[in-house]
Amino acid sequence: MDLLIDGKKSAARTVVLAHGAGAPMDAPWMTEIAHGLAAHDLRVVRFEFPYMAQRRDSGKRRGPDRPPVLLETWRKVIEQIGNPDHLIIGGKSMGGRFASMVADAEGVAGLLCFSYPFHPAARPEKTRTEHLGALRTPTLILQGTRDPLGNTEDVAGYDLSATIKLHWLEDGDHDLKPRKASGRTHAENLAEAVGAAAAFVAAL
Repeated sequence: MDLLIDGKKSAARTVVLAHGAGAPMDAPWMTEIAHGLAAHDLRVVRFEFPYMAQRRDSGKRRGPDRPPVLLETWRKVIEQIGNPDHLIIGGKSMGGRFASMVADAEGVAGLLCFSYPFHPAARPEKTRTEHLGALRTPTLILQGTRDPLGNTEDVAGYDLSATIKLHWLEDGDHDLKPRKASGRTHAENLAEAVGAAAAFVAAL
């Protein structure tokens, strides 16, 4: 499996990030987060699920693999990198969601979820939170306050494990991007997210 690696191999911690449903591992958003974390003396590894790797080869757009494939891909990546108790896994949206579903069983050190998809857009009743109530792995979720897949009002009503910490990015959407009227910039929100994620990892 092809891996995209930033940061020094000698770094004390390795962060493994999976992409979201629609963009590849080298999309600008993923690259900015990876480079930002690497600047905090972390080794950052990115990979692609099979459907995205196939799209890269064929140029044909297709939907995500079925959940068993996504989960098995995560397990294979963790095995390929090794030392799971030194790994922090996660990613953007779907990538972070499926990382959260293997984290406990794989014995990783921590979990980083950027823009967790708590529910599909415009369907707040269809939650994706059942496993989060019993999650044992130390977790940080970095979420925009107006994310259409889980905003502050939505998340306040969920029964989440005490191991989960939430860091809210002001006026951020699903890409953590704020509106101009907020007085914030996308770059500021991404930098804040990276800083919070790096601090979380350092505290593990």
